[in-house]
Amino acid sequence: MAAERYNPKEAEPKWRKVWDERKLFETRNDDTRPAYYVLEMFPYPSGRIHMGHVRNYAMGDVVARYKRAKGFAVLHPMGWDAFGLPAENAAKANKVHPREWTYANIATMRTQLQSMGLSLDWSRELATCDPSYYRHQQKLFLDFLKAGLVDRKTAKVNWDPVDETVLANEQVIDGRGWRSGAVVEQRELTQWFFKITNYAQELNDALDGLERWPDKVRLMQKNWIGRSEGLLVRFALESNALGQDELEIYTTRPDTLFGARFMAVAADHPLAKASAVDNPGLQAFIAECKKTGTAQENIDKAGKLGFDTGLRAVHPFDPSWTLPIYVANFILMEYGTGAIFGCPAHDQRDLDFVNKYDLGNTPVVCPEGVDPASFVITDTAYTDDGRMINSRFLDGMTIPDAKEEVARRLEAETRGNRPVGQRKVNFRLRDWGISRQRYWGCPIPIIHCADCGTVPVPEEQLPVKLPDDVSFEKPGNPLDHHPSWKNVSCPSCGKPARRETDTMDTFVDSSWYFARFTNPWLEASPTDRAAVDRFLPINQYIGGVEHAILHLLYSRFFTRAMKATGHAGVDEPFDGMFTQGMVVHETYRAQDGSWVEPGNVRIEVTGSERRGFDVDGGAPIEIGSIEKMSKSKKNVVDPDDIIASYGADTARWFMLSDSPPDRDVIWSDEGVQGAARFVQRLWRLVSEIAARTGNRVARPASFGEAASLLRKTSHRALHAVGADIERLGFNRCVAHVYSLTNAIAKTLDAAAESADLPADTAFALHESAMIATQLVAPMMPHLAEECWHALGLPGLVGEAAWPEAETDLLRDDSIILPVQINGKKRAEVTVAADADTVAVEAAARGSEAVVRALEGRAIRKIIVVPGRIVNVVV
Repeated sequence: MAAERYNPKEAEPKWRKVWDERKLFETRNDDTRPAYYVLEMFPYPSGRIHMGHVRNYAMGDVVARYKRAKGFAVLHPMGWDAFGLPAENAAKANKVHPREWTYANIATMRTQLQSMGLSLDWSRELATCDPSYYRHQQKLFLDFLKAGLVDRKTAKVNWDPVDETVLANEQVIDGRGWRSGAVVEQRELTQWFFKITNYAQELNDALDGLERWPDKVRLMQKNWIGRSEGLLVRFALESNALGQDELEIYTTRPDTLFGARFMAVAADHPLAKASAVDNPGLQAFIAECKKTGTAQENIDKAGKLGFDTGLRAVHPFDPSWTLPIYVANFILMEYGTGAIFGCPAHDQRDLDFVNKYDLGNTPVVCPEGVDPASFVITDTAYTDDGRMINSRFLDGMTIPDAKEEVARRLEAETRGNRPVGQRKVNFRLRDWGISRQRYWGCPIPIIHCADCGTVPVPEEQLPVKLPDDVSFEKPGNPLDHHPSWKNVSCPSCGKPARRETDTMDTFVDSSWYFARFTNPWLEASPTDRAAVDRFLPINQYIGGVEHAILHLLYSRFFTRAMKATGHAGVDEPFDGMFTQGMVVHETYRAQDGSWVEPGNVRIEVTGSERRGFDVDGGAPIEIGSIEKMSKSKKNVVDPDDIIASYGADTARWFMLSDSPPDRDVIWSDEGVQGAARFVQRLWRLVSEIAARTGNRVARPASFGEAASLLRKTSHRALHAVGADIERLGFNRCVAHVYSLTNAIAKTLDAAAESADLPADTAFALHESAMIATQLVAPMMPHLAEECWHALGLPGLVGEAAWPEAETDLLRDDSIILPVQINGKKRAEVTVAADADTVAVEAAARGSEAVVRALEGRAIRKIIVVPGRIVNVVV
């Protein structure tokens, strides 16, 4: 008989060793079975895994193990998103090379992930900071350059004057650099760009076909791409004293032109620059605008400020109507033309602006059913539908009709042989600036020569490796300060030249790693075209919603660019996308206000009251809100501690069972302990069945009522769990397993007094134990192997095929049909599932509930819709 208690400390390492020795999870590219690619977003090697990693990778592992059991050649690899600024910060703080810090963290996190029993193909492991990886990234850059998908141009960037580096919008927090805290400036720098805008329309349209993506993610991408249909309108200037005679704007609301109260241009618009030449006040205002950074969110949060240039624009429909032109801090040069007309009654930003400068507003759209004479706008702009008012020839029109009429008239009107208005599709999306002034990143393979210009590094000289002897003592880019690395000969003319010292944005590293996983050993090319086309698009991709925009969008662009350069044959990288919820925990504060770790808090429960105390001194601890686990608030739980105490399977089971996978899961000691109790319960049930049935597992000729009921429960659980794994309903899978184990326990209890189990009960119990073992195998693989072995089943459960449910056991013997009397439901009847129309009609006539509902009335006709409803006409 098996041991009384399951011991994860012994069982889990034992089975992981067996899996490793058999190379159970290594995928061969020549495997002829159908391919299935499941991938979780690879982690940054920050030092240790957290419970969010446990949840994320447990979900992916369930899918991988299930699909493997279903007969697929499953690709489930692991790697490391290993470049980035945190490694440089660690180098400065700890006087250690970024490479040493990174690889030490990788070693630690690899051991932690392996302790979870994940069915990963570690033979394909890669790290983006390894020259064997970024060599191929440099090759892709050069191929994209040849294909016209790379550009070098001057653009506005967020500049940290202390760290002397460009910052991504996400690294600007409240107008300051996320690391230095310095006030960020807008600067114009010459940068390298990927021309993602070449695919703007395609990236937008293809979202509609990504049916296995969350709607919210597709919407976020749509909004980021920002496709709009509008009108370019040329406003004449009242005078051309600055050498310009018109101001061109792009608007999606040409219907509101008669509500215009002002014009506004971005701080770096040519008209703003020209106006500032002899205007110190405007010069100072423009300088202040540049401190906001380039992030739209920061601009939106800032107060709406403007500076009157003194210039005026002429309304396109009325030469006697002129509008003041302001330089405004909420206009981006990168969107549209960098200029707008302001209609404050129907745009909140514009309304905030005119209210500040007392410019007034004129409503031009009135809600249906509201008297235009009484419709007034004060502090809230009206942005819904309605009819046009105060708009001359547009009055009474709907918004779409008014847009069409304005476009028609302005297209027909010309100035200088050009139409005053022109329809145009515009995109919010801008080309992807990839230049970063950092050391720990992929070097851009370009050489700058005074005579030849920008020269690509010859392919045979790749990779351009980072120098090992680097110093972080000075602010700015260490590659700029290196005494020799950047000095090279020009590959074209042989004269002294200089390497590009900017490195690539780390989003580049993660935009194609999934393709490299399909054949990471290939040296001749970044991708193995046959392998890429076999495994891509990824069947199931799993990761946090925080990456729903940039990472996914850049990966979609990269895949198209790889197709254009012959490295891939698909357009989309991810067929199925799933964003999991976060892991959250209570927060705790000591009396001095400092955060306290959960392990240092003792919770006492009295009735509905929960109180916290310090585990050592007993001092009161304040129980705070439930928040995302974070080191800053110390509400983190170390996976190593949980695995050491309860085992990996318990941690996995709790993460999968507690809530729907797209919602946050609240970590609690009670929940983990409950998961641990279930592990022991399942082990006891399987052990008892193994002890009582032995080898008596031959299928009998027939089954009694108890055995039939257990078999139905088992096969229905089997069917339901498979269906819910396909839908990523892991918490529902857990519920089905609980129901099955309850049925097993009930059957065992009923047979407790029998010295010798009947053949049908023995078979049903052994079968149910085997099914239960296979159902939990994707979720608790170590326990499942131990149960499989205890049941005397051959091989490993990790190698076993997913069982097929017997269809006869999935059918109900009887069904309940609603009975309508003269169109209203009045009763129900229970009939055999295969009952014919005559039998159903007879059941309805004989039903006491139907007779009562008839109240003595005679039945004229009964209409039976098989399997659905009974209609009685009286």
